[in-house]
Amino acid sequence: MTDRVVRFTTERHVGWLEFNRPPVNAFTCEMVDELHDAIQSALGDPAVRVLVVASAVPGYFSAGADLNVFKGLKGEGMRQWAMRCHDIVHLLRASPKPLLAAIHGTAVGGGLEITLHCDLRFAATDARLGQPEIRIGFIPPIATTQALARLIGRPRAIRYLYDGNLVPAAEALGWGLVDELVEPAGLRARVQAYAEELAAKSPAALAAIRRSVTLGGGMTFEDGMKLELETVAELADTPDFAEGVDAFLAKRPPAWRQG
Repeated sequence: MTDRVVRFTTERHVGWLEFNRPPVNAFTCEMVDELHDAIQSALGDPAVRVLVVASAVPGYFSAGADLNVFKGLKGEGMRQWAMRCHDIVHLLRASPKPLLAAIHGTAVGGGLEITLHCDLRFAATDARLGQPEIRIGFIPPIATTQALARLIGRPRAIRYLYDGNLVPAAEALGWGLVDELVEPAGLRARVQAYAEELAAKSPAALAAIRRSVTLGGGMTFEDGMKLELETVAELADTPDFAEGVDAFLAKRPPAWRQG
């Protein structure tokens, strides 16, 4: 997979999915398909405990869709494109593993949209983020209208999409669009270090947190409480919970069941 437009590597239980279509990581139909399959494979790999979405191209996280794909595309064709992108969203939202994003350089359009469905977004201080689809009379189609409003609030999201401008990383941090800024040279090392911290924790508990927050966030409060109730009951039956309690009482490090 290292020679393909989505590169996958694993380092100490951290899987890195990197867009790798120079010069600007513009997405084609084939790249969308490859990304979908790479995510599916990584999530099913027991050696991967945390997954990071990143870019292997200097200066560009992603330039969004290759507009040659859209030339002459009509309603049904666009529906198929968006449905395939939504397949990726479903995979990411259903992931039992933590999802991180490492964003650098120019990050616009579809590539950036993928990161909205990650748990945390780390950005290089020189990153610029934007959804410029308004400039071609379009909207971002990767569940972005829904994710943005939930992430940064409706007023900020709608202004961001109306304007279509690139936002400096520091401003994006203030909005909550990214969660941490890192000097460009240290971005990969910082994300890897944080991912390793997560990889050392209980996979069952991490999956429960993801499920409760990600799915519960789209429910009513009462339904979210019901999901939480069922989740804590299920967790109590896991080996990790018993091990966590025993390890705490014995004052020793826990040995989680991995995979």
